[in-house]
Amino acid sequence: MLACFDIGASAIKGAAFHTPADRPGASRLTTPLADLDLFAATLGQEITAMEQAQGAEAQAVAISIAGVVDARTGIMTCANIPAIHGRNLSGELSARLGRPVFIANDADCFALAEASQGAGRGHDVVFGVILGSGVGGGLVINRRIVSGPGGYGGEWGHGPVFGCVPASRQRLEAAGLPVFDCGCGQVGCVDTVGGARGLERLYRFAGGAALASHEITTAWLAGDGKAGEAIDLYLDLVSGPLAMMVNTVGASVLPVGGGLSVCRPLVAALDERLRARILWRSDAPLLVPAELSPEPGLIGAAMLGLTHLSEMRDV
Repeated sequence: MLACFDIGASAIKGAAFHTPADRPGASRLTTPLADLDLFAATLGQEITAMEQAQGAEAQAVAISIAGVVDARTGIMTCANIPAIHGRNLSGELSARLGRPVFIANDADCFALAEASQGAGRGHDVVFGVILGSGVGGGLVINRRIVSGPGGYGGEWGHGPVFGCVPASRQRLEAAGLPVFDCGCGQVGCVDTVGGARGLERLYRFAGGAALASHEITTAWLAGDGKAGEAIDLYLDLVSGPLAMMVNTVGASVLPVGGGLSVCRPLVAALDERLRARILWRSDAPLLVPAELSPEPGLIGAAMLGLTHLSEMRDV
């Protein structure tokens, strides 16, 4: 048995897996943000509950998390959960929980699950897209996660895409296009406009009120002019960087998850704009709704954890 967790800044979802094909119901707990002892204890209590319910011991722990682990140092970068930021989380949790702990980025876990069991089945190169409160992504080639130095890979939401130097920023602002500072410390990242918070910014820029993203998409579908302007700007700003990713990695399918993906007409519109901007032409959709909702992060974590356990046995 493998104890799996999908951890974000607001909640910890947990479930026990025996095979990657399992679809267990997930528990939900509040994430302790500031106290590592409480964070570890919360996981430990949930593992004990899983073991009692399953009548089996958890051989290891697999975690999908909204952060990245530097493969060289083991150090976690997770600014939204201060208790674990800057720590060798795998080593510290393993010592506290008394078993191996495997950790991976949540977008990578999402992409791996979709590539193997979801919308990316049968494709060699799969780029998983997250359009949630912000923008994320994960790249899977031949059913293996691609990750570079620092634990980063597929992070198309960051690295300035527009407004990256002052002169460029001035030109964009003069043209009436918004350029926002990003939480990563840079300027003009896709993350500032491509997620739910970005769409809300664009709607206000178009003269709209302070509405939630789902209210904006509802208004757009109802024919509201300001919402239509914001959505058109959104599609233009997001489809270009996404097309660049397709051209660069050669992905033949892009499963999309996150809160904005719930609006299927928005996904279809972004797909149409995307396919008009890539080098090769496809009559079939490239950006497609993810199939493993609601728990692709847990499924991806289970796949990674079970693979690591198998490799450990073979050594």
